[in-house]
Amino acid sequence: MSDTSDKEGKRPSIAELALPSILGNLLFAIVGMVQTKFVGELGAESLAAVNVGQRMFFALQAVMMAVSAGTTALVARAWGAEDYAEASRVTMASLLLACSFGLLLTIPGIVFAQDVASIFGLSERSVELAGEYIFWLSVFNVAFGVNFIIGAALRAAGDAWTPLWIGVGVNIINLAALYLLVPGGFGFPAMGAPGAALAAGIAFAIGSVVMTVMWLKQRFVVRYVASGWFRRERFLRLLDVGYPAAVEMMVFQAGFVVFFMLVGRYYGTEAFAAYGVGAMILSLCMVVGFGFSIAGSTLVGQHLGAEDYDGAVRAGWKAMGYAAVAMGAIGWSMALSAEELARFFVDDDPRTIELTAAMVTIMGISTPLLAAEFAIGGALRGAGDTRFPLIATIIGLLGVRVTLAAVFTFTGMPVEWVYATMVGDYVVKAGMLLWRFHSGRWKRVLTNKALASG
Repeated sequence: MSDTSDKEGKRPSIAELALPSILGNLLFAIVGMVQTKFVGELGAESLAAVNVGQRMFFALQAVMMAVSAGTTALVARAWGAEDYAEASRVTMASLLLACSFGLLLTIPGIVFAQDVASIFGLSERSVELAGEYIFWLSVFNVAFGVNFIIGAALRAAGDAWTPLWIGVGVNIINLAALYLLVPGGFGFPAMGAPGAALAAGIAFAIGSVVMTVMWLKQRFVVRYVASGWFRRERFLRLLDVGYPAAVEMMVFQAGFVVFFMLVGRYYGTEAFAAYGVGAMILSLCMVVGFGFSIAGSTLVGQHLGAEDYDGAVRAGWKAMGYAAVAMGAIGWSMALSAEELARFFVDDDPRTIELTAAMVTIMGISTPLLAAEFAIGGALRGAGDTRFPLIATIIGLLGVRVTLAAVFTFTGMPVEWVYATMVGDYVVKAGMLLWRFHSGRWKRVLTNKALASG
């Protein structure tokens, strides 16, 4: 296009998109650390329960993630093409899908919570706590969906600051509720691990109400529209782009369920809890990666919407470079302080501390590999190429990590070897995603003509 430079000047930079996203997710990670600190003082059984509860809840959220992926790709494309009305119509359609699926997902999350929690072979008390955790998170499914979709639409349109400020309020409420509901404060009952789930649900419910009111009052760059959005073609495009992301999430969670079953059944509650605490500690790296994933996804989508293919390539590689440096610096620093971090988050439990330190060390030194999964994976999804990341996840997680974990478990290797299988997973996925982005085949997965139709 002749005015590519003008259009590029209107777009936010990688820093403008990544920084608020990183800050927002950093706050969320800090809340997770506070939650872990509160729950960790209750013992390994409670830590294991939170780990199971979060894992199974994320599995139920696969459909939400799918709708969110479709929202990001289609809103970013429309915004890059300066079709702002279409961006608003996509957001409306996405919200309807997310809320509908959220209501449907509430039923299995409530009815089968205890049954799902029991498959990991943990103690009876851990299963009971995990079931209650899943129950409370499931009650607030629609609230989580509203936050996901409106936040994704705003970021795809280049506004990553508004979701940050709303997220700050949500996290402050979450922290206060954690203090009131987990150990019990100011006369509230001490609910333990399930209280952490209720705290998150209350905070996100308030956040979803605020977002909805602001959106209806036209306070966002992506506007509320009352008509013209309910079209079959639009829903089909959202699902077509999003369903591979849903399948990827289900594969991801299924792989981790098998992985956790191996750890829980053959190595015990301490090993299971240690993995969860270690992953939580390294979540600081993940939030940085997620920020660059959003930046790459948004800018690639917007550049493609403007038919600026070279700009899309540059945006993807820049996001990758920044992510590798930032995530590597944080991950290696944490690996050097692994034992101190483990002792801070885990109560006086020497075996859990030892295994948590091992987990942090292994994962910390591997973080630069995760930059490709976040930044390049995000860039591909922003282009609408959601199928290839699915293939990479199947091969890396199921073909490498789970397979090696099973081999190491059944040959009697220490659990540290099972933890280390994540390195092979990261290497394979990084190689596949980098090859795909370098090939350029993602550039025309979606076409502007198809986006403008309907």
